[in-house]
Amino acid sequence: MASTSTQPFATADNLILTPVMTLEGHELWNLYSSDGEQHEFKYILCISYFPDGKQMISGSWDKTIWRWDLRKGKENEKDREVFECVLAVGVSRDGQWVVIAGGNGIKVREVETGIVRPFYEDNWICSIDISANSTLLAGGSPREARIWNLDTGDLVAGPFDIGQDFPVALRFSEDSRKLAVSSYFKEHHLQVWDVESQKLDVQRSTHSAMGSSVPIFWTTTDTNIVTVWMIDDLPTMIYEFDASTLKTVGAPFKHTSSIGGLALSFDCALLASFSDHTINLWAFESRQLLASFNVESPRTLVLSPNSRQLAYTSFDDSKIHIYDIPANILASIENVPIPTYIHHLHANILTDLQI
Repeated sequence: MASTSTQPFATADNLILTPVMTLEGHELWNLYSSDGEQHEFKYILCISYFPDGKQMISGSWDKTIWRWDLRKGKENEKDREVFECVLAVGVSRDGQWVVIAGGNGIKVREVETGIVRPFYEDNWICSIDISANSTLLAGGSPREARIWNLDTGDLVAGPFDIGQDFPVALRFSEDSRKLAVSSYFKEHHLQVWDVESQKLDVQRSTHSAMGSSVPIFWTTTDTNIVTVWMIDDLPTMIYEFDASTLKTVGAPFKHTSSIGGLALSFDCALLASFSDHTINLWAFESRQLLASFNVESPRTLVLSPNSRQLAYTSFDDSKIHIYDIPANILASIENVPIPTYIHHLHANILTDLQI
């Protein structure tokens, strides 16, 4: 889906939302900097909805993974897991698998049986994605990316050589034939790989890695990619790229300060993004800014499976804040059918480790 708009719309007024639910329970955690100084943190690193929208999973560096019952607003304690240095969590679209990744590699849990099995333990996994048909799992570790069969754990593609970079975001195309990789070290790289041939189709680079740890998305037709990209001095723009050439398509979505995260609805009708203390909601096709909301120091942002709620975590606390998207915003995009699932991947902690 490519936009025909050539100029962004005017900004909307900033509003304040009241959360309909606040989930809390994760503990504070500590991290030592290179000089040996201890730093205390509160925030939750990653969250992901289950496809039915009734549950959520969260991961923190307090060494726990929590599974939340959103109908009751509390944790399912029997499903709590221990995992050190988590960087990403995800749930397959069929609801069968929960995937946890980070410093201990990858761990996969079958939802129905509760059976947990180590999946890959040879390296840090910085980012993950699960294919739309719930059969493939992509994982990115320093300098490479791999693809496994989610059911058997067998390696089916890779490793893909992404250079001396950290893969901060991965995304399968809807047909699972392509894998988009966003990575950085001294530069920010955007790549598209062919899964079957295991060859690099196209790559684009920019001079700085700032702002590169946000998610990457495909549009519904598998022709374009959406992510934050820095062309000038700061990562204040969200661009749509032609996946075959990585040339920009249409007008960018513009923030006034560095963008820290974004989420795109499965039907590409609604885009959410944040910078500083503001979350923006956009009509994706027209690039119209529908609303801006004042929030406290957002860290991670996701949309609910039906795109009627948004949830975010904050640098300032260890809570998950869930809000209803205003009815007038939903009405403005209701001509596009609301899907049953949003495919999302969240930013990771790599940027935060640069203390």
